[in-house]
Amino acid sequence: MAIASTSLSPNGARAKPWYRHRWPWLLMSGPAVVVVAGVFTAYLAISRSDALVADDYYKQGKAINKDLSRDREAWRLGAEISMRYDPAARALRGKLQMKQAPAAGEEGRTLFLSLVHPTQPAKDRALVVRSAADGSFSLPLDELEQARWRLVAEDASHAWRLHGAWLWPQQRAVDMSAEAYAPAE
Repeated sequence: MAIASTSLSPNGARAKPWYRHRWPWLLMSGPAVVVVAGVFTAYLAISRSDALVADDYYKQGKAINKDLSRDREAWRLGAEISMRYDPAARALRGKLQMKQAPAAGEEGRTLFLSLVHPTQPAKDRALVVRSAADGSFSLPLDELEQARWRLVAEDASHAWRLHGAWLWPQQRAVDMSAEAYAPAE
């Protein structure tokens, strides 16, 4: 004798199967979203390269700390750079001032200006700036991506350099000087 199993609700009507109710689906949706998010996070971690840390970061850090002589040379020369972005002309205008000339009779100065993106090396920009006799310069520059850009300016012979940070677009101007590298007395 076979017994048919039918479930009845308390009021005597035939009960719906579990998958016809909304509560099991609602309770399962939370863990399902977490599983999908975890798979997507794993995909991002595997497919994207990490550009934040160099392979030999320790060696690079030691080399930077050893080579402060260029920063001290910028301090000795009294090097200062003031720059301002002109959105109408889409140009970076600035002025290099030095209290002491690095070489006698040098009319114009060639500068290498590096704009380093904080996380994506592909967005870094290396600019060659030729300043006039009074130190002023102007060069075309498209608007930058919003970030805290690291700036490095150095002369053509790599005898001195200046560092700075530029929070773009909140700051339209930036000043760099070597006063932080004054020798301790």
